Amino acid sequence: MSDKKRALIAMSGGVDSSVAVHLMQKAGYDCIGATMCLYEGTQCENKAEDTTCGSSSAVKDAEAVAKHFDIPFRAYDYREDFKDEVICRFVNTYIVGGTPNPCVECNRYMKFGRLMDKMRKEDCDYVVTGHYVRVEYDEFRGQYILKKGRDESKDQSYVLYNLTKEQLAHCKFPLGEYSKEEIREIAEQLGLLNAKKKDSQDICFVPDGDYASFIEEYTGQSFEEGNFVSRDGKVLGRHKGMIRYTIGQRKGLGLSLQEPMYVYEKRMDTNEVVLCRNDELFSSVLEAEDVNWIVEPEKGKTVHCKAKARYKQKEADAVVECLDNGKVRVTFEEPQRGITTGQSVVFYDGDTVLGGGRIL
Repeated sequence: MSDKKRALIAMSGGVDSSVAVHLMQKAGYDCIGATMCLYEGTQCENKAEDTTCGSSSAVKDAEAVAKHFDIPFRAYDYREDFKDEVICRFVNTYIVGGTPNPCVECNRYMKFGRLMDKMRKEDCDYVVTGHYVRVEYDEFRGQYILKKGRDESKDQSYVLYNLTKEQLAHCKFPLGEYSKEEIREIAEQLGLLNAKKKDSQDICFVPDGDYASFIEEYTGQSFEEGNFVSRDGKVLGRHKGMIRYTIGQRKGLGLSLQEPMYVYEKRMDTNEVVLCRNDELFSSVLEAEDVNWIVEPEKGKTVHCKAKARYKQKEADAVVECLDNGKVRVTFEEPQRGITTGQSVVFYDGDTVLGGGRIL
């Protein structure tokens, strides 16, 4: 048996995970390619336009890349698990008025949950993905830590804050030191057919972006129309169902108003969508639950750090207070726009991820 370290590569069929195979082989690892079949249709449909992560076309692309690199390939059927852990959470969050982040849940429960189980069964040492982040061993703390990717425009640390210290010890992210342009150049040099393949922009199980129709079809429910109202209760028009709106939204309201108005709040008990002016969308304090600390704070002390409450949001100075019930209260130095229930708040010290939680 080889003395080389073994790596299970999570392959989506895209350019990032494909180059990850090359970089791990170059670093001297024995590699196994693995794709997770995640949602209905993955193994029985063949839609040429369906290139999202976990789709039938993506599985075939990943298998072709594995052949290119002459490595074993596995396709794991996780459709039922994905339904329970990701799709149901997505749907339920919308139904109760929140805005979910399914990529956070998929990373937590699938890529670094189920796939890490497979890593052990395959007698591998690491799970490898094409995320633009880095893992380093912190000598002072005596543990592995998660850091942003060198290319901050592609950094994906926000969606990986749920990784534990133990998981990080068995993760490799070879793209963390590269830019996207450099990865595409490597792919072209290697002659990979997917070198110019576009990045997937949509949620994999809703590739057309019509979340409301997906939820209605999935649940068999229809969501009643109701009133758009101002913060002082004035009726401004009719909405088409609560699940079609999210905090901070302006486009798609279907209203003709004297000034731009944005979704401020969704009142589930009265079926009202509350609208406001842009300057009213800002707030300084949030609470979050289901908190994961990669770098544990000192007991009884507040954490002064940078934080952001949306993936594309700029980090801002904040103070995090650990509450007795396991939740945290985050107070931003400057008010933040559109803090939204169901999204994640993630804490940073420089380029190190301290942890994060789900916004209440």
